[in-house]
Amino acid sequence: MIFKMICYILIALVLICLKTLWQRRKLPPGPWGLPLVGYLPFLDPKAPQVSLTELAKKYGPMYSLLLGNVRTIVLSDPKLIKTLFAKDVTTGRAPLYLTHGIMNGYGIICAQGDLWKDQRRFVHNCLRHFGASKIGPRDNMEKLIIKHVKEFVRYIKTLDTKQPIDPLRPLRHCLGSIINEIVFGRSWERGNETWEELQELQEEGLKYIGIAGPLNFLPFLRFLPMFKRPMSFLIKGQHKTHRFYQKLINEENVLLNKSRSADLDTNSYTNFIQGFLIEREKRQNTDDVHKYYNEKQFHHLLADVFGAGLDTTLVTLRWFLLYIARNTKIQSQLRDDLKTILNDRDPSLNDMESLPFVEACLSETQRIRSVVPIGIPHGALDDIKLNGYVIPKGAMIVPLQWAVHMNEKVYPEPENFNPSRFINEEGRYFKPEYFIPFQNGKRMCIGDELARMMMFLVSTTILKTFHLDLEDHKTCMEGESGITLSPQPYKLIFSEI
Repeated sequence: MIFKMICYILIALVLICLKTLWQRRKLPPGPWGLPLVGYLPFLDPKAPQVSLTELAKKYGPMYSLLLGNVRTIVLSDPKLIKTLFAKDVTTGRAPLYLTHGIMNGYGIICAQGDLWKDQRRFVHNCLRHFGASKIGPRDNMEKLIIKHVKEFVRYIKTLDTKQPIDPLRPLRHCLGSIINEIVFGRSWERGNETWEELQELQEEGLKYIGIAGPLNFLPFLRFLPMFKRPMSFLIKGQHKTHRFYQKLINEENVLLNKSRSADLDTNSYTNFIQGFLIEREKRQNTDDVHKYYNEKQFHHLLADVFGAGLDTTLVTLRWFLLYIARNTKIQSQLRDDLKTILNDRDPSLNDMESLPFVEACLSETQRIRSVVPIGIPHGALDDIKLNGYVIPKGAMIVPLQWAVHMNEKVYPEPENFNPSRFINEEGRYFKPEYFIPFQNGKRMCIGDELARMMMFLVSTTILKTFHLDLEDHKTCMEGESGITLSPQPYKLIFSEI
């Protein structure tokens, strides 16, 4: 009996190996993994981007591996990424449990197909309407950003500037207030209970998604005790924020109804909630309302726009302030440029071309510490033939930004903060091919222009007002991996100029 069981097990293992070999015959090269878990145990949980980059050095700019039961194709060459992500067949979302099991394909980050196309168009139109676009007037968006960064400056001045300050919370309030007005049509005073709770849910949610990361590839882990708490928090947090969003939706709906009774132009909407309500009304006699403008989609879209708009820009500016405080010569050069161009006036978006070194410093920050070092994964909607290989339908495709931005052949001494990489011989800012902070292709970051506007205006206003000193120059620069790569806590001394 035991002999038969052993034989059956051996036969099963042989069949599994043969099946794996057959499946791998047309796949890009890559490492073998273990049954069930694939290559997951061999990735550094604190720095998975580094582990994946080492594999790219061994197997080339396109390689394949299994993460749990998810076939994964990793790209580390910007030409390959651009070629592949320009195809409609790569506009799917990766088959991850948290994005599909919890988000259910709603919103814009986790959506695909016709829903994604419609909602991306809607978000793009809203951002352009608000002035967060290269096309059209941007005065209103500039005024909004400047208003809140000035509040940040006033707040810092009320503190004891001789004492080191962790910039995280005041900076999050500043950027969050900008995003709040864009998304919800209002902002809250510092310390407001509702706003504090929203920030806490956002911050804790990101941490728990990081903890629950293995569930993306091994969904059965959700039944283990260690994963029950993060799953419970994520689900309860989602329900809580959606109830809060519905309250804001109801309030904005009342305002819109008052506008109609006063014969005001409802096309002059000022935030995403109003824009969604108006678009839903325009399509009320079509199937689009049920498919694209239902309640669940509304809530998930607001969460996506709020979260994505706040977190990535916040992390980038935290890294920027940290690197600038560590590099006094670069900080002095930045301030000299600001003094020459701005004198005593506020910075403007029109100053971007006149301040190439500011843009270069921001870009070098995005390069040296990619906010999303593994990139936002895509999903293959069908089999894809590329360079003699086949990327199978349902595979996850990863644009490994860390490998692209830390390529030693393109960026010598990549761990050195060197903004001159982005300055050409004429002294102007330029963007190298091996620089994709917002990715590229059909699903590239839709809020890239808004992020650039915020980073430029916030950074220049702060540096125009304060000299930055780092409390501890031994601060670890490796960062903390989660959804984003965030700097570890640090403190700055803001000395008023």
